[in-house]
Amino acid sequence: MKELSHQHHGAARARDWRKSMSDHVAYALLVYTGLQIFLTVKALSQGFSSILPYMALIILVAAIIPACRWFEKRWAGLSDEQAADMDYAAAFRRDAIGLWMMAICLPLALTGILKALL
Repeated sequence: MKELSHQHHGAARARDWRKSMSDHVAYALLVYTGLQIFLTVKALSQGFSSILPYMALIILVAAIIPACRWFEKRWAGLSDEQAADMDYAAAFRRDAIGLWMMAICLPLALTGILKALL
């Protein structure tokens, strides 16, 4: 009886790579947006009163949305069988790391470049 409930519990917890990537994209966008707003507000409070911080915000939004759509679309096309296949774990991890690196590093890098130019 214990073994049967364990198997059922494991089946209920099968990983769906499509949903997992969609969740990562949603959370990465939240972190990215919060970080970008914080950096823009900080730059404005430090005297960068030109339109440059706003342009950076527009550039970053224009860059992140297509990139996130690419990550999500790449995984959304999996069949139900592929979505639960653990052979995709390494590729998923690689994409998730790439997504998070982009979401965190892109605002930091652009803000650093803008500060260096001004």
